[in-house]
Amino acid sequence: MYQGFYELTSGMITQQRNLNTISNNMTNVQTAGYKSDKMTMSTFDEQMLLRTGRVAKDRYTDLGNSTPIVKADQTYTDFSQGAPKETDGKYDFCLNGDGFFSVRTANGVQYTRNGGFSVDANGVLMLDNIGPVLGSDGNTITIDNENFTVSEDGRIFSSTGRQLGQLQVTTFDTTTLHKEDNGMYTATTDQGTNATGQTPILYGYLEESNTDMIDEMTDMISSERAYQGAAQMLKMYDNLMDSAVNTVGRL
Repeated sequence: MYQGFYELTSGMITQQRNLNTISNNMTNVQTAGYKSDKMTMSTFDEQMLLRTGRVAKDRYTDLGNSTPIVKADQTYTDFSQGAPKETDGKYDFCLNGDGFFSVRTANGVQYTRNGGFSVDANGVLMLDNIGPVLGSDGNTITIDNENFTVSEDGRIFSSTGRQLGQLQVTTFDTTTLHKEDNGMYTATTDQGTNATGQTPILYGYLEESNTDMIDEMTDMISSERAYQGAAQMLKMYDNLMDSAVNTVGRL
């Protein structure tokens, strides 16, 4: 009886975490460069159930294995390419392939697929509310005015043909990246490979989120039903325990 409480309660907690992951994906469906997450579930180590005698406790019979508690295992990020969307934005850039833009933040250099940039009062290319975008030389890029052009390899030229900078692109073994807030990533063990000039950059485009709303809605419905089903069963268990204590116990 008590095992049922453990199973149902752990199932509800796990489904709640899954719903949080799904809702975060759905919230960011319009966020440029966002990569969706998927949560996997597992159980604690299996336990062998044994039946022993009343007197000779060293004599037992194997009854089988039991995994009483389900738990959230890991959350994986899907780094597949999102569709390029033409915006004609003056400071919009889209990576059409592997790699990440580099941005200097208050916590050091971080990486992003969001190419929706802007410029500050000094003309420095920025990712809003995050920090300046870095060029291939590791320095910031200053754009004097809006009369500039961008080549496919990420080089930015003024109206006179002077190169203002080149967008830095870095590739990683994505399993080594840690996901931060606002679509940013930090490198953990892998410091990345310089791919500047190798990954094509589409100017006037943004990469759309790779979240599939149909899949997310389907997963959300399944998770909600599992949560509600566990809650109903838990209520039945509670009623049974109440009857056992208050009714059967008096007989």
